[in-house]
Amino acid sequence: MIDNKKLFFLILSISILFLFVYNGINYDPIQGYDAEAHHEYINNFFSMFTPGKSDLKTSSFTREFFSPPLPYFFPAFIGAICRDVISGPDYIEQCKIVYKSFGQIFQYLIYITSLYFYLLSFKIIYKNRLIDNIEILLLISILTVNYRTFSMLRGEPYIIFFLSLLIYQFLKLTKNNFIHSKKDIILFGITIGLLALSRQWAFLLFPGFLIVYFYIKNNRSDYLKFMLISFLIGFSISSWFYFDLFTQYGSMTSFNAEPKSFSFSNQPRSFYTSDVESLYKVFTKPIRPQYSNQLVPILYSDLWGDYWGYFSFTSRSLDTGRNQLFIGDYLARVNLVSLLPTAFFMYVIISKSKLLKNKKDNYLEIFNLYLFVSILVSFLGYLWFLIKYPELQSGDTIKATYIIQMFHLIAFLSAQKIKELRSKNLYKLIMASLIFVFIHNFSAMMSHF
Repeated sequence: MIDNKKLFFLILSISILFLFVYNGINYDPIQGYDAEAHHEYINNFFSMFTPGKSDLKTSSFTREFFSPPLPYFFPAFIGAICRDVISGPDYIEQCKIVYKSFGQIFQYLIYITSLYFYLLSFKIIYKNRLIDNIEILLLISILTVNYRTFSMLRGEPYIIFFLSLLIYQFLKLTKNNFIHSKKDIILFGITIGLLALSRQWAFLLFPGFLIVYFYIKNNRSDYLKFMLISFLIGFSISSWFYFDLFTQYGSMTSFNAEPKSFSFSNQPRSFYTSDVESLYKVFTKPIRPQYSNQLVPILYSDLWGDYWGYFSFTSRSLDTGRNQLFIGDYLARVNLVSLLPTAFFMYVIISKSKLLKNKKDNYLEIFNLYLFVSILVSFLGYLWFLIKYPELQSGDTIKATYIIQMFHLIAFLSAQKIKELRSKNLYKLIMASLIFVFIHNFSAMMSHF
């Protein structure tokens, strides 16, 4: 007879598959953030990166020229094959449909693979079966931002995939007390290199490895050797793209907007501290343009709902947005019930701050220290970006997708916290609350275009 945990694992897995099948059928990636620029990148991929094929700068092909190429290779490859096979006056448009569909399916597959590596990591920590780790599966799956992000053709899904690999490999390294083989170094280095070729947000995952070094009690030299060689391998894999940016634009951190000198005054006070009226709107009508460039209300509403209207509904056509007012009311309730996991996430982050106190010899504390530091660095790095490139009118660069790695790291730590609960009643209460939130928010995870 099937036990309750196995049954719930099965139901949750089927629910995730259903969401991706539904969204794959109903959502066109061209509706995504800066989608036209991302599709131009795909269409012109081989002109941009095949030596001798074009003398034009990459910015001539797409305003996303600064984005690393890895996420665009697969759909571009599918598109190239399609153009060789299909003929006719509209073959270009037909091939766009083909590569968009294959690109979505591929990203859904890497999401599922990411979940698998998260489960494997929990299996290492708790020495149990994969299906016994329903906590991590639920906490990752409850994040509405996942389904929007992985339905768009862009770089962040690849960050999540390689992050799951990075976490898995680093956990094994810490558990083995930094004793490693050449294969371990090579695989870790390749993961770092591919992260760097996914999107620049991935660089915020790297400083944590340096900070962890100063907290390690034993085998620091083995750790340092492993990291130095791994990052050298990662550099050799990814540096060509950033050197190319430097050659063309004079900077390895080129962007499609001019940065300002760093100053907190680049952003108005309302960016940092929201007024009461705006906070009230979070739970009444959390869709744009309710908050103009206010960090917390926008990021919160975009994490759990669809503030910008690129998925659940469309804010780009306010007069024709499908069920827009109704969905706006529903997303208000989504934000309200999502206070439950948000409060738990905040509690976990605060409780894990003690990891910064002393040097450590316990493998799990070292591993969790890396997760905690990477959460902080990811947020601070993203905040730095928002201050350097302010969008004063709308706050258009405040999107949960851009910092999705941080939310996955928080969920990973939070799932451990649930497993550590000694009270069975408290465990059941928290899990029941999270299940309720997942069920209530289910429609927000589905495209209603």
